[in-house]
Amino acid sequence: MSNLIDLKDKFFIAGSKGMVGSAIKRTLIKNGYGNKKIGGEILGPSREELDLTDFTNLKCWFKKNNPSIVIIAAAKVGGIYANSNMPFDFILENLKIQNNLIELAWEFGVKRLLFLGSSCIYPRNCPQPISEDYLLSSPLESTNEYYAIAKIAGIKLCESLRKQHQFDSICLMPTNLYGPGDNYHPLNSHVIPSLIRKFHKGKSEGTEYVECWGSGNPLREFLFVDDLASACIFALEKWAPNNLDSDLPNHDSSTCWLNVGCDFELSIKDVALKISKQIGYKGEIIWNNEMPDGTPRKKLDTTRINNLGWVATTDLDKGLEFTIKEYKNNHLKS
Repeated sequence: MSNLIDLKDKFFIAGSKGMVGSAIKRTLIKNGYGNKKIGGEILGPSREELDLTDFTNLKCWFKKNNPSIVIIAAAKVGGIYANSNMPFDFILENLKIQNNLIELAWEFGVKRLLFLGSSCIYPRNCPQPISEDYLLSSPLESTNEYYAIAKIAGIKLCESLRKQHQFDSICLMPTNLYGPGDNYHPLNSHVIPSLIRKFHKGKSEGTEYVECWGSGNPLREFLFVDDLASACIFALEKWAPNNLDSDLPNHDSSTCWLNVGCDFELSIKDVALKISKQIGYKGEIIWNNEMPDGTPRKKLDTTRINNLGWVATTDLDKGLEFTIKEYKNNHLKS
């Protein structure tokens, strides 16, 4: 079976300047896409160049540029603090971004659309590991439910377009991500960039201890962002839900979304120890139990995408080493 996308396709990566979008762009280029000499192209306007929440301007952009493949890696994201304190921002901005992009991709006849969600779409206390079938089976985690609801709406919009209009939209639900180009804001970052920043600051300032939020006991899996990017290219090339002509196993998947994760999980405490050791921080680690933990455990079941032929390949220690090095080189002034 030939690939479902072509080297001559024109890609639009929404969010191309972020951690995920930039990883997808470099992976596309690595795989031969975007070569203008053979008719390919990769478009990735910045937020300043194109406001994804402005439907009218975005429609003009689609009409002018006519992309054949749309990848939605753009989103308003943040950790527990940001999600808990800005619920309106998280639900409204994400709904606007994804609704505009998905509707216009359909209206302008885009060949394939890939929407990236998040593992937080699944209920707080659902069975582990988490199968795609557990979506909407019980209540969400309260600390990120507004973001999660927006992402669920995006999945259902893609699913409904596939069912009603046969629009070729697919979705991937990645687990916790980390890697080069992450957000290291002191309040709005996710766990790994937050810990990298804290321990590097602690080492630089010679502090006796570093305070981390929560108990440190929740279990998490962490996926290197370039592994997610490889999953995106794999899915775009090979995965067609309910396509009986597909030569991949399990081609009759009943969903338009797949989980993307790795084969391990560990506690936040263990992650903190790994990061502090790699950075060389010698002080004490104190856990502030008054701060929220979030979901106790969140391990994705990746059987479906693994059976299709994709697996994550980056070891956590190597991924952390690469990420810490990139942080020291590019983000210490932030």
